[in-house]
Amino acid sequence: MIRIGKNSPRTQDELLLAPPTTEMTSAAAESWRVFRIMGEFVEGFEALAGVDRAVTIFGSARVRENDGSEWYQKAVDVANHLGKAGFSILTGGGPGIMEAANKGARDAGVKSIGLNIALPFEQHVNPYVDIMIDFRYFFVRKTMLVKYSQAFVVMPGGFGTMDELFEALTLIQTGKIHNFPVVLFGVSYWSGLIDWLKNTMLPNGKISAADLDLILVTDSVEETCDYIVAGTENGEDRQQKEADARAVTRQAVSKQ
Repeated sequence: MIRIGKNSPRTQDELLLAPPTTEMTSAAAESWRVFRIMGEFVEGFEALAGVDRAVTIFGSARVRENDGSEWYQKAVDVANHLGKAGFSILTGGGPGIMEAANKGARDAGVKSIGLNIALPFEQHVNPYVDIMIDFRYFFVRKTMLVKYSQAFVVMPGGFGTMDELFEALTLIQTGKIHNFPVVLFGVSYWSGLIDWLKNTMLPNGKISAADLDLILVTDSVEETCDYIVAGTENGEDRQQKEADARAVTRQAVSKQ
């Protein structure tokens, strides 16, 4: 069992987010940290400069190839199909679904990219990564995953997976990114979340029906690939759905 206690190494994220009144921060340290953050962005931009057509696949690190779960092989298949359609594959670089997606990318002969994050406990980079970058800051890593992707495929996962999902949806809804398909893969896994969005968020006016149209929920590898290809190459239907979501959001905010 991994135990994270007061003697665990402090990550750069932890130091950055610590209250300024603690011994972990000082005015000088806070100022110099900006240069570390800038350097991390520069490193990421340089390493990924040649990635012009890619999809990020998210999912749980707790899935294993031989644990009886269907999700590992499904992630391999999704990545392989997307690779054969000409997309490089990005993941968080770790085990589980990430490993499976990188494996599928390598099998398809496309760039298999892993953007690893420093954690208080070691997270090894999976053996199917061809281009690997280590990040100290979660927000820098998340920026890279959005910047260099044309779509997200979200496999069954936990808090980290949900974080990436809702950040992407928020960026689409507010017009920060465009023509960006989002797929939730695994109908049985995601049905409870979708039901909550439809039956709680929507009736309470916290989202609109147009927002729900931003997401495809499917069990089909082929549908996933076709949806992403259509949304990124032609994209007229995708563009209209995103425009509808932005319009409703703009209208709701303007009433405040």
